[in-house]
Amino acid sequence: MKILTVIGNRPQFVKAAAVSRLLREHHDELLVHTGQHHDDELSAIFFEELQVPRPEVQLHIAGGTNTEQTARMLAEIGPLLATELPDLVLVYGDTNSTVAGGLAAAQANIPVVHVEAGMRSFDRRMPEELNRVLTDHLSELLLVPSVTAEENLAREAVAGRVVNVGDVMVDVSMMFQPRAKADLHALRDAGVVPGEYILCTSHRAGNVDVPERLRKLVDLLLALEEPVVLPLHPRTGARLDAAGWLDELQDADHIRLAPPLGYMAFTSLLTNARRVLTDSGGVQKEAYFASVPCVTMRDTTEWVETVDTGWNALVDLDLHSALTALGEDPPAEHPQLYGDGRAGERVVAAIDEHVT
Repeated sequence: MKILTVIGNRPQFVKAAAVSRLLREHHDELLVHTGQHHDDELSAIFFEELQVPRPEVQLHIAGGTNTEQTARMLAEIGPLLATELPDLVLVYGDTNSTVAGGLAAAQANIPVVHVEAGMRSFDRRMPEELNRVLTDHLSELLLVPSVTAEENLAREAVAGRVVNVGDVMVDVSMMFQPRAKADLHALRDAGVVPGEYILCTSHRAGNVDVPERLRKLVDLLLALEEPVVLPLHPRTGARLDAAGWLDELQDADHIRLAPPLGYMAFTSLLTNARRVLTDSGGVQKEAYFASVPCVTMRDTTEWVETVDTGWNALVDLDLHSALTALGEDPPAEHPQLYGDGRAGERVVAAIDEHVT
């Protein structure tokens, strides 16, 4: 069977690392990289480190508004489907690449398989929430990572078949986190030691594109009293520079700005951090997998189980709440929330069963 897989950003490269190799043992996969990720060179590093097959098709679509980017992707993926005639289209997560691949396939009457279906933050202001809801309702096979996701889809009465396969990112974390934790090169580059720093990431438009909220982010970082490693997303760096606030972070002795990092370097910093401070959905999960307490600069999350177990605190950009959460002891228990590291196998098995 011929399967066309659409990916476009860092979390999707990670997820494909758990699926593509196994999928190719059973089927003919055509991997399409939309180019949504901001850095082609860094994308190549991810493919090398995670042993993801090189994309056969590169669309080089980046930049612009969400609407413009999605429209350009649709314009490229539609003709590609007409040429390649796949039996299925596989998409991951909640990006513009996800909804563009899913919609183009559905309009061409090609079945859509959605990996990481059913996640909900219930915040329709987030483009990711719109993308995941739309993709779920046009998919024929919905592969969910958790019981919560199953329950979300049951309430929405989706038309497709729902299968709980676990989270494919667990597979990848079990493969790579131990090796990354042992390699301290990234820590030495940042001038930090294990267990004595905070790893911070921030890129979400709702935080960095709104000047008042961006200022709150800067004030929060400046208020911290321990080393902070901040790999700077290009969007965040551009907004800080335009507002005249980048120099404040550069001049702060405790803040270590870094360029965007490859998977292994970032994972080394994450697994060795005392705490993670982020607005990323994927980083929340990676912190949980590594048993590193997470403080999330949002007021909602799709990964509600991490909050329910006490390993993740939602603080938005409130300074007092963030400082309090960063100082709390981690929970005594760390339940297995998202599977046993064999989700990739279950993804392939569910696809095999669906088409037989």
